[in-house]
Amino acid sequence: MRIPGAQPGLSVVILAGGQSRRLGRDKAFLEIEGQPLIRRAVQRLTALSDDLIVVTNNAARYEPLDLPVRLVPDEQPGIGALMGVYSGLKAARHPYALAVACDMPFLNLDLLRYMGSLVADQDVVIPRIEDSLEPLHAVYGRTCLPGMRRWLDRGYRQVIAFFPDVRVRYVGLDEIRRFDHQQLSFVNVNTPKDWARVRELLES
Repeated sequence: MRIPGAQPGLSVVILAGGQSRRLGRDKAFLEIEGQPLIRRAVQRLTALSDDLIVVTNNAARYEPLDLPVRLVPDEQPGIGALMGVYSGLKAARHPYALAVACDMPFLNLDLLRYMGSLVADQDVVIPRIEDSLEPLHAVYGRTCLPGMRRWLDRGYRQVIAFFPDVRVRYVGLDEIRRFDHQQLSFVNVNTPKDWARVRELLES
């Protein structure tokens, strides 16, 4: 089904496989206005694609939510975020996939569409703020799969490990600010302090 305003050739991969150890509870099910973060993310991202994937090794936890997504497990559980991106990208129906974490409450569709528009002749489109990259707010081509697999087989877990093998388009701070001046897109929830900050931002 064609989604009005959707990005052609783009799937969406939502990673929900974190252990949430520092937070002490499943971050995907933290609620904002009675709505779990995972549902909030899915509802927003359906505007971008007709192919949404949630990468989780606990499908039974998500099935009662009846989300318009495909639930895909890690090809090898317990390996880390690179395996999550790899597994979601491998399952994607389109040539490119936007990969985001499930605990990002302030995803900015205009910024994401802009990033999707930059994929020509690139394998990865990723935000860079000073020396910091945002690999769980990035677009990956299926052309990345062989490189990802090579680095996974070498024992690497960091998402950016395979970047030497591919063409990368970095999205700089000046570009990001055109759509998201405060860079709220990259706020996520790893600790109770992070969750308190999210609630403060919502109240303000």
